[in-house]
Amino acid sequence: MSFLKKLFGGAAAPSEPKPAAVEDYKGFTVKAAPMREGAQFRLAALIEKAVGGELKSHHLIRADLFQSEDEATQASLRKAHQVIDEQGERLFG
Repeated sequence: MSFLKKLFGGAAAPSEPKPAAVEDYKGFTVKAAPMREGAQFRLAALIEKAVGGELKSHHLIRADLFQSEDEATQASLRKAHQVIDEQGERLFG
């Protein structure tokens, strides 16, 4: 970043939050990425799978809040597994 951008408040491009945990589940990749909301964490994950040579993704965000990031991460993985079990590839359609 140049000196002028730093001086006059140039903003960095927003980045994808770093996942707290990544695992494969039934051919899908699940990236648990709880979202901080004040002193709590919201259940959130990204579910991905290559379908027909194209990477498909689904952002999973729920209203559930947890006291710790670890609790939210584990709940995010469990919820993603449940959604995959219920919907499979229809999740992307």
